[in-house]
Amino acid sequence: MEKGFNYFDTAHGYLGGKSETALRECLVKRYPRERYILTNKLTNFFFNKSEEVRPLFESQLAACGVDYFDYYLMHAQSEENFTKFKRCHAYETALELKAEGKIRHFGISFHDKADVLERILQEYPQIEVVLLQFNYLDYNDAAVQSKTCYDVCRKYSKPVIVMEPCKGGSLVNLPEDADAVLKALDGGSNASYAIRYAAGFDGITMVLSGMSDLDQMKDNLSFMEDFMSLSEKEQAAVAQVCDILRSKNMVPCTACRYCTDGCPENISIPDLFACLNAKKTFHNWNADYYYNNVYTVNNGKASECIKCGKCEKACPQHLEIRRLLEEVAEEFEKK
Repeated sequence: MEKGFNYFDTAHGYLGGKSETALRECLVKRYPRERYILTNKLTNFFFNKSEEVRPLFESQLAACGVDYFDYYLMHAQSEENFTKFKRCHAYETALELKAEGKIRHFGISFHDKADVLERILQEYPQIEVVLLQFNYLDYNDAAVQSKTCYDVCRKYSKPVIVMEPCKGGSLVNLPEDADAVLKALDGGSNASYAIRYAAGFDGITMVLSGMSDLDQMKDNLSFMEDFMSLSEKEQAAVAQVCDILRSKNMVPCTACRYCTDGCPENISIPDLFACLNAKKTFHNWNADYYYNNVYTVNNGKASECIKCGKCEKACPQHLEIRRLLEEVAEEFEKK
């Protein structure tokens, strides 16, 4: 706050339900309301019918100790979640709350493919902002589709707020060979290159950083206080880091999607391979989330492959797709 960074993001389920009340104690009780910008979200786990949305929202206001939220987002929108939110008239209720002055700005956070995002923006042009996963590794990733989703936001003139600029810390805690590339630059932290990369795009109005200690906060303030986009040399280093990360025992799928045409089990094969690659490289929960909550919700799981071989005949990379899908199933469905 002393340095002028006054945007805070929370949600009802964060930190085991304690994030909102923690913000009330450390932020709301200590600063005048006009000094900070507070974002909260409507999360699908906490309502199942339309009449539950407004009471949940009011409980969030009370938990945070405020009369309004600067931003209120429909949380983690995907094709499946959007269907539920529509059934429960969640968007309409949020827009009513905005008309009542309890929400200043209405938006979404998003985890799915670009065509789903475009459909949501078409159906609800009232959306004012989109929170996207966006970082230098996911920019051209076939599963996350950061660039394509960003392009959709630009097409509809929607400002973008960035989440996961450091990919859950994965772009900070790099493998030794990738780490050495960034260490050879001008002394910035690994986080600084990731966050500055995301912040350097047109239309991006905020980059969120999940800082874990005071040193991380001080580091972020040091390079964002007088922000500069990545130089050509830094861009080249980041691209080299991407090449190294993608070279680590990853499925060489180009996401041409020839394999998905005519798949009798409707398996989204390139997306599942992208999830496997991410899991091998970073060993974090993100890949599991996309596998279970995005790419197999309306499509077949890897274990449902009937080994017909149509995909392998169509694959220009000549991948052993049937064997690789067994590997995917072993990794993500072993429970």
